[in-house]
Amino acid sequence: MNNIPDSYVSFLVEFHATRDLFECHELLEEYWKEHPNDGMSDIWVGLIQLAVSLYHERRGNRKGAAMMLEQSRKRLSVSRLLPLGLDRERLIGLIDKRLVALAERENAQPYEDMNLPIVSEEIARRCEEQCAKRGLAWGELSPLTNDALIHRHKLRDRSEVIQARQDSLQAKQKERSG
Repeated sequence: MNNIPDSYVSFLVEFHATRDLFECHELLEEYWKEHPNDGMSDIWVGLIQLAVSLYHERRGNRKGAAMMLEQSRKRLSVSRLLPLGLDRERLIGLIDKRLVALAERENAQPYEDMNLPIVSEEIARRCEEQCAKRGLAWGELSPLTNDALIHRHKLRDRSEVIQARQDSLQAKQKERSG
């Protein structure tokens, strides 16, 4: 398990200690894009989708959460997760239970964090070490009143993305008129 990416360990720490699900998405998306040929794209995308689903659910977007969770389940249910220290059967069971809960509109439960079934002692140790270095507590509950965490996508700096879109639009307009 020496080939476990640091980005994945960081993902696990954010997922279980800070509960910054948006950061989970960012960490793995960056890694996935930098390593498109590592043979694990479906797993990375499935884990990204899982974090995004929980992010939506925590914000009250149950429909978006369910849609993303279904996509995550499709990817993760056919993936080999043991090399990443995860028990696939238990994870799929957690996802299925959550999908049922999301479908029950009348009996909607308040948001509850999910803990991934980590079965690798080495990965657990690396996560604990990272938590200790950062002064974090593993298994901390989501701070449901922290708007900066709950609505992070609305608060981030998107100026580079907006500028890139404007540049692309201007280039297309120039190409059409030229």
